[in-house]
Amino acid sequence: MAADTTAPATVTATAARHESAHLHVSGGARYCDDIPLPADTLHAVFGVSDCAHGRLDALDLEAVRAAPGVAAVITAGDIPGDNNYGGVVKDDPLLVEAEIGYAGQPLFAVAATSYRQARRAAALARPSVTPLPAILGIREAIAAESFVAPTRRLTRGQPEAAMAAAPNRLAGSVSIGGQDHFYLEGQIAAALPQEDGGMLVYSSTQHPSEVQHIVAHALGVASHDVVVQCRRMGGGFGGKESQPALLAAVAAVLARRTGRPVKLRLDRDADMIMTGKRHDFLADYEVGFDDDGRMSGLAIMLASRCGYSADLSLPVNDRAVCHLDNAYFLEHVAIVSHRCRTHTVSNTAFRGFGGPQGMMVIERILDDIARHLGHDPRDVRRANLYGSDGTRDTTPYGQTVEDNVLPRLFDELEATSEYRARRRAAADWNAANPVIKRGLAMTPVKFGISFTATHYNQAGALINIYRDGSVLLNHGGTEMGQGLYTKVAQIVARELGLPLSAIRASTTDTSKIPNTSATAASSGSDLNGMAAAIAARELRERLREHACEHYDACAHEVRFADGRVHIGGRSVSFAELCESAYTARVSLSATGFYRTPKIDWDKNSFTGRPFYYFAYGTAVAEVAIDTLSGETRLLRADILHDVGSSLNPHLDVGQIEGGFLQGVGWLTSEELCWDEAGRLRTHAPSTYKIPTARDWPADTRIRLLADAANREETIYRSKAVGEPPFMLAIAVFHAIRDAAAACGPAGCLPPLRAPATPEAVLDAVEAVRTDPA
Repeated sequence: MAADTTAPATVTATAARHESAHLHVSGGARYCDDIPLPADTLHAVFGVSDCAHGRLDALDLEAVRAAPGVAAVITAGDIPGDNNYGGVVKDDPLLVEAEIGYAGQPLFAVAATSYRQARRAAALARPSVTPLPAILGIREAIAAESFVAPTRRLTRGQPEAAMAAAPNRLAGSVSIGGQDHFYLEGQIAAALPQEDGGMLVYSSTQHPSEVQHIVAHALGVASHDVVVQCRRMGGGFGGKESQPALLAAVAAVLARRTGRPVKLRLDRDADMIMTGKRHDFLADYEVGFDDDGRMSGLAIMLASRCGYSADLSLPVNDRAVCHLDNAYFLEHVAIVSHRCRTHTVSNTAFRGFGGPQGMMVIERILDDIARHLGHDPRDVRRANLYGSDGTRDTTPYGQTVEDNVLPRLFDELEATSEYRARRRAAADWNAANPVIKRGLAMTPVKFGISFTATHYNQAGALINIYRDGSVLLNHGGTEMGQGLYTKVAQIVARELGLPLSAIRASTTDTSKIPNTSATAASSGSDLNGMAAAIAARELRERLREHACEHYDACAHEVRFADGRVHIGGRSVSFAELCESAYTARVSLSATGFYRTPKIDWDKNSFTGRPFYYFAYGTAVAEVAIDTLSGETRLLRADILHDVGSSLNPHLDVGQIEGGFLQGVGWLTSEELCWDEAGRLRTHAPSTYKIPTARDWPADTRIRLLADAANREETIYRSKAVGEPPFMLAIAVFHAIRDAAAACGPAGCLPPLRAPATPEAVLDAVEAVRTDPA
């Protein structure tokens, strides 16, 4: 059914506030830890390994069991079903059986009458472990051929011949660090036994259905015996896609064993030690190019640290390969992708899902080309853009870039940001100031929207209309602060011609919407919004038919707007029509289902159309660096971003702001450090530095691209906005590199690693001063 073109579009495309904003600021928003639980609820804690790799020979838990308040202690042998929470590959044990894979891996779990008692009891465990050789780094894993999955390759054209024929050639390496999700709300689950073997689970998760399946498998029951609910999360960023299943399953096993509710909540240190991060990457490259900087041939070795198990590393690395082109046409390219197994925590999904790492590699290559030639990096990037000559429009995996606005974005932001004048001003500043150096960079983003795991591109929704005209909305997406519930409610309000206040979004619940996909891949509004619109249109047509019968009108005379139903010359309230429909025995409940069209992807050959469309953006960043301390400051950020026809400009700009600053943190301050024994040392706010309000530039200019409706039939021609803005922060990293280059001679290539911490900046500055080559 088509959208009702007579319905006012102003319910969407307006800056409606977040549906829970008043609860957030008042403290009334209820998160998983705030849900009232029965008085006999137990609190659980994990006992973990301090060895990166070893054999668990024995586990003495007698003192743990005898500790005050302890109600139950479980090990791997006490799990009635599958001892696994790996969703893609079943290689992730809930509790260690024999081989320890990383420092911080759960060995057992204890439930006690209080959290403090459980923590004290867990510390009494006496494991006997035989240490085994540990592989900790990417280079080490490649040398040992230690991989969680076979190496993948993508080749297009004849890269070796193209490089050999090119007038210029460069080779280099790129180092990209990981990142902790550092969501405000940590990992948490509560399991409540129900009658007849059922289990109700409250979980802070982006993927309720996966939690449902893992819990059911761990308990050895059917999925219909487990209900998972999630009203909201205090941040997710991908860290609550696969990882929450561990807590939910162990809490459920303890609840089944004791017959009492069990809450399992990780404190910040345990959360950072036990849970996966953004994958850190290494890349080696060779590139051939002409005198204008246009690439002709490219060969890249791309390798990531996956950790001890597969988790989501296979699709993360696949997406890194698919996004290595970023915004640039690569006619002849060869990519080798290693998925390295190391004895560290298993890395997982993170905003961008491998895309940012792939983009960082190509941006570094283009920056090297420009500096080698003595060109402005902006000009070299512009010369390599898709569509730069009107024909270069096919990705290395064979998808045509059909909706390309990259040249328009680049040229428009160059003008509005006064890029050329500021470039000259920065050069003048650097010539006059020996200590504080300034840098400027402009980088684009092209990000594919859809799950590369094609079967996840589906969603369902349920809408109930009550006799008083109020509407209850439920769908499979989860709310983690991004405003998904608000956007979907706006869509339903628009379809039914109601004010937003008439719509209430209810808790995501696996008993209402089955087989949900993760709220990830920036697809939450695309999928769930369309499913909700389909359900709302079904209800609207039922009400239209009833109005025609009841008021003896024709269908074209019935219009829904402003909370009323206009029927020819008559107007009745929506509530009045609903009461009438109920009396006439018209169903006021409907489901909607949506599957993304046009997806065709062969992951084995890296060919097809993995993405429904692309979202685009461009950023200009200006920074200053202190060459004595290595400190950096972001002075100004200009952003022009493509969100199609915005569903909610207020929320979309908020996502751009948040994604951009989180990306700045990844590339400047958030450094993960492991010691030689494989233990994470940056596992608290005191040692892991996330950006704060003080890191936000005083001069920030963010605009949404105007007149940019999505050419594909997405919900109201909008575009996704969750992940793409994250990569805008790459401009900040290259602005810092630009400032470091000002410390050396023309043509120098600062070996700046990511994150560009003060130490990394000082190393890069020292390198170009002492060894410009």
